Amino acid sequence: MSAALNCNISFIGGGNMAQALIGGLIARGLPATRITVSDPVEKVRLLLAEKEVNVTDDNIAAIKNADIVLFAVKPQVLADVLKPLHGLLDGKLIISIVAGAEIATLSSLLGTDRIVRVMPNTPALVQTGAHGLFANADMSTADRELASQVLASTGLTIWVNSETQIDAVTAVSGSGPAYFFYMMESMIRAGVNLGLDEKVATALTLQTALGAAQMAITSANTPAELRKNVTSPNGTTQAALEVFDQAQISQNIQAALAAAAKRSQELAQELSDSSK
Repeated sequence: MSAALNCNISFIGGGNMAQALIGGLIARGLPATRITVSDPVEKVRLLLAEKEVNVTDDNIAAIKNADIVLFAVKPQVLADVLKPLHGLLDGKLIISIVAGAEIATLSSLLGTDRIVRVMPNTPALVQTGAHGLFANADMSTADRELASQVLASTGLTIWVNSETQIDAVTAVSGSGPAYFFYMMESMIRAGVNLGLDEKVATALTLQTALGAAQMAITSANTPAELRKNVTSPNGTTQAALEVFDQAQISQNIQAALAAAAKRSQELAQELSDSSK
């Protein structure tokens, strides 16, 4: 983290994900005075000013003294935000967390190739994010490490070998929290149907999800092995899992993630077309 702590970092866009990264960077020791955020919404600027970071609604002013510029804007405004900055980013590392924005699109709009594309996910808000990163092969090791340090302030960082794999990252971890929330919703509803108070069903479900994730992270066993370990022959767990198998839950999950990856590819193409 030492290299990033010596950088001036500017955020274009101050929404939830940017705020999560800012909080993580400050917690890791980056002085708030080294952070600048540009956002058009006054309410957002006032909220960020409470963290003692520099705030503005002028994107050009925001990037002037930056070593790293992180774009965290909505895809639909990408071209409008980036085009006025074309040619003004020489010597700066660009990090983009804009969903669907391919490096070729970003490079064309900004006039630079020093770009890292990131697919984050919302658990970054509680410093447990999972971030997939990609950069072209000519990106320096130092820049890769710098980008990793910035994103690691809010969770796990994983580099992928090709930009097409970002679509898979989107399907697995980018959209992934919603899948687990869906499972939690279903388990809570089932608990209530079985006679539990909703608060009790919720508490048991959420703690079980947390415990299962922690076991999977810390265990030397794979999730498949852990599942087998808690599945006694002819027991309650087996009875439930047989219903899952009959409904082809595993196959349906795989099909769902394939659909998410396909939609990610489509959105990237739509964004590329609209940015020309």
